[in-house]
Amino acid sequence: MNIRDLKYVVALKDHLHFGRAARACHVSQPALSGQVAKLEARLGTALFERSKKAVRITPVGAKIAERAEAMLLIAKEIEALAQAATDPLSGPFRLGMIATIGPYLTPRILGEVHRIMPSLNLSLVEGMTHDLEAKLEAGQLDAIVQATLPRNPALAQQPLYEEPFLLALPIGHPLASQAGIRLSDIPESELLLLADGHCLRDQVLGACAANAASVNTRETSLETLLALVAAGDGITLLPAMAAREGELVLKPVAGAGAARQVCLVHRKSFPRPETLSALGAIIKTAGHG
Repeated sequence: MNIRDLKYVVALKDHLHFGRAARACHVSQPALSGQVAKLEARLGTALFERSKKAVRITPVGAKIAERAEAMLLIAKEIEALAQAATDPLSGPFRLGMIATIGPYLTPRILGEVHRIMPSLNLSLVEGMTHDLEAKLEAGQLDAIVQATLPRNPALAQQPLYEEPFLLALPIGHPLASQAGIRLSDIPESELLLLADGHCLRDQVLGACAANAASVNTRETSLETLLALVAAGDGITLLPAMAAREGELVLKPVAGAGAARQVCLVHRKSFPRPETLSALGAIIKTAGHG
């Protein structure tokens, strides 16, 4: 059994289709199919159930695929250790960012990343916290910029910066001329929030002590939500980095929970701490700027 066999098993588990699994592994379908069959013969058990209509993974195949994923992650970390020994600030680095941070932080850090780490091949992935953490645990990402603490004890977090919330109001709203706005002043019935799954939604609900059933939810991006506010459809709290002038009235707010802590999350076993430290320092500076 070798690394190639493990990759084929995991790819077939993910796609449950020999053609798609072969394309994901950049090999021909007969090559992948034949190698999986040889592995099954060597192990003396079927990993996949085949029919003309579908491919299904067997119970023992699922267990073996899970172990294979763990071994592939260890193999990647061995390669990263070797890379770190020669130049820890070079090579590929896959960084996840939650959707309410990525569009605003990315333009602030890319120039410094290229200047300080010119040999780093940075790939960016945007998504929701739960999905990004799952990819991080599986070794598909190297770190995440997020605004909540990691749930898995195998993940560690490095604090980066505290980002205050601003109250976004349409021009002419009664609160637009009020000084010293507190979270308790925000009318719950006018709140517009992102859909369930966004940590920003939970943070705003918690900060305003609002009932989720009484606020207005929109299945949109933060940018579209702000456009709705500008059109007079409601009000919202937004992270300071996402603030834009002209179309909205933006007011600072006071009260416990009127900010979020942004952190860099990574696996405790990640073998390139120098890269994490350098990237964290760049992001921290951008967040305080």
